[in-house]
Amino acid sequence: MTLEFDTRFDPAYGQAVPVAPDVLRITARNPGPFTFHGTNSYLIGRNTLAVIDPGPDDDEHLETLLAAIGGRPVSHIFVSHTHRDHSPLAARLKQRTGASVLAEGPHRPARPLRIGEVNPLDASADTGFIPDVALADGILTHGDGWTIGTVLTPGHAANHAAFALKGTGILFSADHVMAWATSIVAPPDGAMADYMKSLDKLIERDDRLLLPGHGGPVTAPRSFMLELKAHRKMRERAILERIRSGDRTIKDMVAAIYRDTDPRLHGAAGLSVLAHLEDLVARGFVATDGDPAIDGIFTPA
Repeated sequence: MTLEFDTRFDPAYGQAVPVAPDVLRITARNPGPFTFHGTNSYLIGRNTLAVIDPGPDDDEHLETLLAAIGGRPVSHIFVSHTHRDHSPLAARLKQRTGASVLAEGPHRPARPLRIGEVNPLDASADTGFIPDVALADGILTHGDGWTIGTVLTPGHAANHAAFALKGTGILFSADHVMAWATSIVAPPDGAMADYMKSLDKLIERDDRLLLPGHGGPVTAPRSFMLELKAHRKMRERAILERIRSGDRTIKDMVAAIYRDTDPRLHGAAGLSVLAHLEDLVARGFVATDGDPAIDGIFTPA
């Protein structure tokens, strides 16, 4: 089973693109190595609308969203998680529309920082975000002709949520599952054990289409997610093999495992390896002195 990514995607900046009945996608012009062509915002409904992931605090994106809304009422703004490419525009959009902002909760790390540890992802966190409504798993939010169910999916971020458009088989998967690349799982913001549990949770669902936070749709969700799970397990095995062959540091593991990856992503790759190592240490497969750390020494258990 080989994981194949689909990088075909036209962001159509400045336009609202129909992707399903009564669903429009608007892609922010914030391309980058972690955002692909930019963050996808979605408008749901026909008369009174919902917005999913308003995106970064960007004037152009706000005006594009408002043009697509076209003066129609907006009752709800759903936020999948509090990274700065997804949540900051919620405040300004709320001010312009009067909509309620809904999310799992404020930003928080997946675990407390350890003594002397610095969170390398601080700059990406929207720490000022506070939702009007905190969403629990399974909560249904009813709007004008639509119902959205909350599916909590911690892993990429501790407060990550996906949103199911009831009666359609569509799941807005945000950054948990994307067609163009794997999700970054970087401690202390994210946790690999949480990510894998959330992935299993989505595999057990019967969604027919995933609309992610970056890039194009996942059109065969279950088979793609099974391949994604297998890919994560393969990465875990590669880390164990590097340790058994003598690598002791994350830097050495990244150099070997990610040798064909864009060097700009090696820092994130190191955090992903750390996420795997936290899980492997907790499960007793790898040993280290004290808590797993980015500059730690790792040995076979």
